[in-house]
Amino acid sequence: MRIGGVSLAASPEVVARLRAAGCVFADEEAALLGEAATSPAQLEAMVARRVDGLPLEHVLGWAEFCGLRPAVEPGVFVPRRRTEALVEEAARLALRRPVGARGAVVVDLCCGSGALGVALVTTLRAAGRPEGALHAGDVDPVAVRCARRNVEPLGGQVHSGDLFTSLPPSLAGRIDVLLANVPYVPTEAIALLPPEARRHEPRTALDGGADGLDLLRRVASGAPAWLAPGGHLLVECGQGQVPAAVQALTAAGLQARVLNTQSPVLVGTRAGGTPSLPSPGGRPSLPSLP
Repeated sequence: MRIGGVSLAASPEVVARLRAAGCVFADEEAALLGEAATSPAQLEAMVARRVDGLPLEHVLGWAEFCGLRPAVEPGVFVPRRRTEALVEEAARLALRRPVGARGAVVVDLCCGSGALGVALVTTLRAAGRPEGALHAGDVDPVAVRCARRNVEPLGGQVHSGDLFTSLPPSLAGRIDVLLANVPYVPTEAIALLPPEARRHEPRTALDGGADGLDLLRRVASGAPAWLAPGGHLLVECGQGQVPAAVQALTAAGLQARVLNTQSPVLVGTRAGGTPSLPSPGGRPSLPSLP
């Protein structure tokens, strides 16, 4: 932003304040804040919020993800750039489907802002695959509200509820790509996260239980009943969690493989065959919470 021919965002004072607050990329952040601000007063308010520790994405109202800028509201998990590898693999798998086959059914579970599902569907449409359906679900009402801002303009639907209970029963046995960016930080390690994550992102989006894999196990266990034959579940985990995560996928009857061992992405594929029958009430049964 330029006021009277001077860029306030690039001023040494703004950059110095951001750097003193621990912002490693202070120059870049100052430029982004300046672009977003419409007045000196708004710029000052945005800088103050960032200096106070609010994540840059919450200050701006969006996150950079897969070349898009999905809306991210305060109190919603910020999509990480490392998760772009998960979306890229999901797109590769979806694009392997024969041209002319029914459109891919994509579900973004534990969706937060819905950024993963939006990025995947946008990629598929750019590749000439506009058919299909996008669904997203989250247990946090703030995330559901935010995800609707991103998902509904693409014609997708966002559902509220705990994991698979959020989804319409009609999706059972029909999901081709299931993205599940579940939390995988062990409970005792939450205190080691950066302050902006601990203070401003929901605990439910960070805490994966004693070993960090509670939610991953629940998703893996429920996934076969919801995946179409040959459908894929994609999740992330930490480097030291790979063996246990693979075991969770294989124990659920999925064919597991690991990509990128530095920032692991796991793919669990359901073999061809008859989908598991839903439990009475129209939904596959889920394991009990630990």
